[in-house]
Amino acid sequence: MSAAVRVEVDRDRCCGAGNCVVTAPEVFDQDDEDGLVLLRRPAPPAEALDRVRLAVELCPAGAISVAPRPERSAVAGSSEASAAP
Repeated sequence: MSAAVRVEVDRDRCCGAGNCVVTAPEVFDQDDEDGLVLLRRPAPPAEALDRVRLAVELCPAGAISVAPRPERSAVAGSSEASAAP
């Protein structure tokens, strides 16, 4: 089961330190050519969430962010929210 968060990376900010890969290798990888972060799993498994949050803290460039995933009803519009008064 995946955690209810979405991970995003900014390759333009990444400096290639590799802390994320060491901390959460199931979520992050490094590009063999330029050494910059590659996101393997934007919706990480729940058991990796603590490691992902640590990777965010350890990133010297601030290139990783974690945000709550939008709920399906919020994305598609719930029937209650779209009903007329």
